[in-house]
Amino acid sequence: MLVMGPTVALSDPGDAVTQHVLVMDGQTLHYTARAGTITLYDNKNQPTNTMFFTAYTLDGADASRRPVTFFYNGGPGGSSVWQRMAAFGPVRVIGGTPGETPSAPYRVVDNQYSLLDRTDEVYVDAPATGFSRLLPKANGSDVFGIDGDAAAFAQFIDRYLSEYGRWNSPKYLFGESYGTVRSAVVAHLMESGFGQAVQFNGIVLQSSALNLDLLGDDENVGGNDWPFVLFLPTEAATAWYYHLVPGAPSSLTAFLQDAEHFALTEYLPVLAMGDNATPAQREDVVAKLHRFTGLSQQFIRDSNLRVSPGNFRSELLRSRGEVVGYMDTRYAGYDTVGMRQQPSWDTSDLATSPAVIAVFNDYVRNELAYHTNLQYLPLVDVLAQWSWRHQTDLGGDAALLEPPNTIVDLSEAMAENPGMRVFSAQGYYDMSTPFFQQEYDFAHLHLPPALRRNLTIEHYESGHMIYFDPASLAKLKADLDRWYDEAAR
Repeated sequence: MLVMGPTVALSDPGDAVTQHVLVMDGQTLHYTARAGTITLYDNKNQPTNTMFFTAYTLDGADASRRPVTFFYNGGPGGSSVWQRMAAFGPVRVIGGTPGETPSAPYRVVDNQYSLLDRTDEVYVDAPATGFSRLLPKANGSDVFGIDGDAAAFAQFIDRYLSEYGRWNSPKYLFGESYGTVRSAVVAHLMESGFGQAVQFNGIVLQSSALNLDLLGDDENVGGNDWPFVLFLPTEAATAWYYHLVPGAPSSLTAFLQDAEHFALTEYLPVLAMGDNATPAQREDVVAKLHRFTGLSQQFIRDSNLRVSPGNFRSELLRSRGEVVGYMDTRYAGYDTVGMRQQPSWDTSDLATSPAVIAVFNDYVRNELAYHTNLQYLPLVDVLAQWSWRHQTDLGGDAALLEPPNTIVDLSEAMAENPGMRVFSAQGYYDMSTPFFQQEYDFAHLHLPPALRRNLTIEHYESGHMIYFDPASLAKLKADLDRWYDEAAR
C-alpha cells in the first residue's frame, strides 16, 4: 500500500478526449473516451478536490435513453484501476490465474465482456487516489470517512450529470468491496435530497460488506462470535478446492448448503453457549468443523472452536509450506517464515495487481492521451484518518451508527425508490467479504416481498475480484446483461 503523496496537483492537463472502436460478438461499437477531472466545492463555493475519471460513451446514442453507470472500487483508499482495467471497460488486461504470476510485458485485449454494449461507463477515483487530489484548502477529514466520502461521490455524480447532459439518462451505481458501502450511502443520500434529488435505476454490489461490524473477527474473551459463523462457508469452499475435505462431494454448491446449515443451526448455538457448552457438544462441533474445513481436530480444539480468517489462511496448507490468498483463496504462496499466525501479504493480490497498475499507467498516457506529471496512486493509506461514524436517516429520525451498518441505507433507498433494482455478485473464495455474510446482510433488509423481488443475488466460483477468473467473468457478464435488460423495462 502506498502512503499518500502530495495532495496538490502539480499541473492540470485538462480533459483528454479520444475516439475508439470495440468489436464484441460481431458488433462494432464506436465510442468516445474522456479522461479528466471534475472539481468539487465546499458550502462556501471554494474548490476542495479534483476527482479523476475515465468515461466511455457510445457515439450517436440518445442520451435520454442510454444508461450511464458510475463504477468504483473500494478500500478505503482504493482507486478504481481494477474495475477500469480488468473487468468491464473496453480493454482488459489478462491477469494471473491461480498458480501463475505473469510479468511484463502484460497482455491487453479488446474486452469481449465489456458492459459498453449495455451502458456508458464512468470510472471514478476516490479523493486522493489515482490522479484525484485534495486542493490546498482541503481538509482530509472532510472526505476520509463514510459520510465525507459519500458526499464527495454524490457531488461528483451531480456535477457529471450537469456537465455532460445526463440528467434524464437511466442511472446506475456499480461498487465493489468498500464501494458497496459507498453505493448504499450515496443512493440513500441522493434520493433523500442531496443537491437535486436523484433516483437510480439500479445498483450493482460486487463483493459487498454492508454491516462492517460482522467482519471483525475477535478471538478475545467476550468477543464477537458472528464472524466465525459467517466465514465458515468460505473456508469450506477453500478446503473443497484444495481437496482437503474428507469424503468430498462432487457438488460445491450442495456442500456449501450443508456448511451454511451447520453454521447457523449447530455451530452458532454452541459458540453462543461459551463455557456452558458441554464437552460432548464441543467435540461434535470439532468433528464437523474438521469435515468442513480440513483443519486438524487438535488445531480446532486449541483455537477454542474459533479459527480466525488469518489463522485459517496460514494453517490450511501449512504441511505444504504454503499460505492461501485473502482476496481469492485459490492463490497459494510460499511461507518462508513457517509457523506464522497469519500471512503478511496477499498472494492473490500480488498475482494480479502489478499487471493492472502497469497496463493502466501505459494505457492512460498512450491510448487515452492523458499527460500529467502526477504519480497514479492505486492505494493510499487513509485508514488512520478514516472516520467510521455514520450519520443516517432511520425512519425519519437521525441515527449515528458506529460501527457502521449500511444495510439501513440500502433498505431505506430501496423503500424510497421502489422501482430501483439491486444486483449482488458474490465470490465463493473471497476471504475479504465472505459470501455468507453478504447473504446475511440481504436477509436483514426487512423489506416486503414486493421490494425483495427487486434484489438479485448470484454466486461465482471466484474470489473478491470476480472478474479475474475468465469463466466467472463470462457468467457475470451474461448475468448483468439480463439484469440491465430487465431494469430497462
